[in-house]
Amino acid sequence: MLQDLTLSNISKFRVSEFILMGFPGIHAWQHWLSLPLALLYLLALTANILILVIIKQEATLHQPMYYFLGILAVVDMGLATTIMPKILAILWFSAKAISLPECFAQMYVIHCFVGMESGIFVCMAIDRYVAICRPLHYPSIVTDSFVVKATVVMALRNTLTTIPVPVLAAQRHYCSQNQIEHCLCSNLGVTHLSCDDRTINSIYQLFLAWTLMGSDLGLIFLSYVLILHSVLKLNSAEAASKALSTCTSHLILILFFYTIIVVISITHSAAMTVSLIPVLLNVLHNVIPPALNPMVYALKNKELRQGLYTVLKLDIKGN
Repeated sequence: MLQDLTLSNISKFRVSEFILMGFPGIHAWQHWLSLPLALLYLLALTANILILVIIKQEATLHQPMYYFLGILAVVDMGLATTIMPKILAILWFSAKAISLPECFAQMYVIHCFVGMESGIFVCMAIDRYVAICRPLHYPSIVTDSFVVKATVVMALRNTLTTIPVPVLAAQRHYCSQNQIEHCLCSNLGVTHLSCDDRTINSIYQLFLAWTLMGSDLGLIFLSYVLILHSVLKLNSAEAASKALSTCTSHLILILFFYTIIVVISITHSAAMTVSLIPVLLNVLHNVIPPALNPMVYALKNKELRQGLYTVLKLDIKGN
């Protein structure tokens, strides 16, 4: 009888929408953050579209390494576009309401794109490993077919393994509190509002982090250990420097991407009275890499710089 009454009350008071409150602790003046966030979003879209145009127009860039960079640009734009329009709507128009299906869909897409970005980093690390450690076999291993197959595998991996995240979240009962102290529908932020046990959600989130991000980071680390071992055996310091220079931009992006993920995980797990830091880091992690990735590659890669000069019709001769 008591259980039936409890279930009846849960059904009666079950919420139909969530309210995204924005950045916790600074609601009164959080709208001032809209300008830098809007500029970052605009920069991310412009820079990644420019990267795609350069790769398409320059025949010298029709290589697997640049194809992976183009795929990364598409993923970056998708990730930023998944969250930024809603965040700007919250900051500009106080459009804080989001339906449960929309929230769970956003949660799913964010997980897919973040996992896809991590997977593309693995593909790029493998590309650099084969190019440096097996240069004679590179044309036969890293082909256009390899790029297509690797991309399809990563896409299937992330779309399938992240399905349980929104499904498990949707199975929770949200019967009283519907205000999310966040700008987006994060898994832990949403399920924290549920009235029933959410242990399975936390376990699967941890499992996903270790199996996807953990395995990706392990493969990247192994690739660069083998690259470093191969480079150190080179007799020419100039050849070693040239080999490593092709990896520096990739390493910069990897360090930033995974460092922020680790920091977000730690701050979410810590008992913090003010949760502004993890929320801010979570938002920035979804908008800064899309803006940063094209610029780092353009600055560190001679072919991309030359392609940029050609596309912009700049008569500049640089190294």
